[in-house]
Amino acid sequence: MSNPGKRLTIYIGESDSWQGRSLYMSILETLRKAGIAGATVLRGQAGFGAHSRIHTWSIERLSMDLPMIITVIDSPENIDRALALVKPMVREGLITVEDVEIIKYTHRYLQPLPADRPVTDIMTRQVVTVTPDTPAKRVVELLLGQLFKAVPVIDEQRRVIGIITEDDLLHKAEMPARLAVAGRLEQADLHAFLAQIRHEKTAQDIMRQPVYTVRTDEALGHVAQLMVERKLTRLPVVDAEGRLVGMVSRLDILRAVAGNGAGEAERAPQLPKQGQSLGEIMAPVVPSVYIYDDLVDVLQQMLKSAVRYVVVLDEQGRAAGIITEGDLVARVAPVVRPNLLQAIAQRVMGTGLVRGHARARDIMSEHVLSAPPETSVPDAIALMLREGRKRIVVVDQTGRPIGIVDRQALLAASLGADERSLPAQPQAE
Repeated sequence: MSNPGKRLTIYIGESDSWQGRSLYMSILETLRKAGIAGATVLRGQAGFGAHSRIHTWSIERLSMDLPMIITVIDSPENIDRALALVKPMVREGLITVEDVEIIKYTHRYLQPLPADRPVTDIMTRQVVTVTPDTPAKRVVELLLGQLFKAVPVIDEQRRVIGIITEDDLLHKAEMPARLAVAGRLEQADLHAFLAQIRHEKTAQDIMRQPVYTVRTDEALGHVAQLMVERKLTRLPVVDAEGRLVGMVSRLDILRAVAGNGAGEAERAPQLPKQGQSLGEIMAPVVPSVYIYDDLVDVLQQMLKSAVRYVVVLDEQGRAAGIITEGDLVARVAPVVRPNLLQAIAQRVMGTGLVRGHARARDIMSEHVLSAPPETSVPDAIALMLREGRKRIVVVDQTGRPIGIVDRQALLAASLGADERSLPAQPQAE
C-alpha cells in the first residue's frame, strides 16, 4: 500500500462495552475480520469527554474509565467500509477521518531484504577498473561479454573519480549499439563495430561525475533505497578514505533477498501476500508481436517502445518466445545486418530494410520465463536468479501475457515500494 489514504480515529472510554466484551477489543476484531490493513489502540493517561469529567490514572485509582484511542489507516475505500462497520458500535465517543499520505506499509516477512546487513557482506571485491587515460575503445572491450555494464574510473590512490556506463559509451563515445548487441556479433562485424568508436576519446572524456558511492559500513536497506530512487544498477563501495574496495550491484541485492526470503516464508507461511505479488507490481503493458509477423514488424514494435525486447505470441495469444536486440542481430541474414544495426543505433527504421527476410518465430528465443500474478516477490526473485533472466512475463491461467516485471521492479518491491510510482531518474547501468 502506498500513496493517498485516510486515517480513521475513534475516541472511546475504557469501560465501554459491546455485546458483553470491551468495545475496543470488539472494534479490533471487527476490523480484522473485515480485512482492514491494521489498527492501533492507545490508552490515555488522563482526559475528559462529553461529561466534562476528568478521568486519570493513579496508584490509588488504577482505572476510572480512561480514554482509549483507536487509529486505523487504510485506502479511502477501506476506511469508508470500516466506518460503516464501527460507527454503530460507538454509542458515546468521537470519530474523525483525515486524509493522509501513505509512504510505506509492509510486513517484515513480506519484505525479505536483510536491510541491516552491511554492504560488505554481499559486494564483489574483484572489480574491473580503468584510469582517466584509458581509451574509450578499451573500455568497450573490457565490458564485452561481462554481466556488468559499467566500470569505475579511479586515480592513483584508487579513489573513485568517475564511472562509465553503457549510456556514456553510446552518447559520448559514439558506440553504435548496446553491448548486448555487440556481444552477439561475428568477428568481422565486431571489428567494424569497434572501429566506429571515437578513438581519441578517453575515460576522462566520457565518464560521469559526481559518482554515487556507498561506504563499507552502509546498510543494505540504505543502499537498496538509493538504487531504487536513482534507478542505479550498481554502486562503487569505498572505505573511509574514499578508496575503491568493491562494487555492489542490483543483482547482488536480489541474491540477498532471495536467500533471506526463503527462511522468512517458512517462519510465517500463514501471512497474506497482499501488495507483494507480481500482479501488484507488474507493468501492465507488454510489447508484443505474433509468431508470423515479419522482421520489419518486430523492429518497428521494438523501436517505438522504451524497452529493447518484444514478447512473441502464438495464434492463441499465449507467450511463445521473446526477442531482444541481440537476437535480432545474431539471427538475421548477414545481408540484412548492417541496415538492422543502423536502425537499432539510430532508433529509427532504416531505408534498406524490406520484408521477407525473416519472421518472428525464426529469430525468437523460445523459452519465456513466466509466472502467474499471485507469485510472491521472494519466489519471483528466486525464479529469476535460478533461470538467469532479467524479466518475468506475468501470464493468466491460459498463458496469455497480462504484465511484465523486471529486476528494478522486484528490487523496489523488496523494499515495500512500487517502482512505478517513483519519480523518473537517469538510468545508470
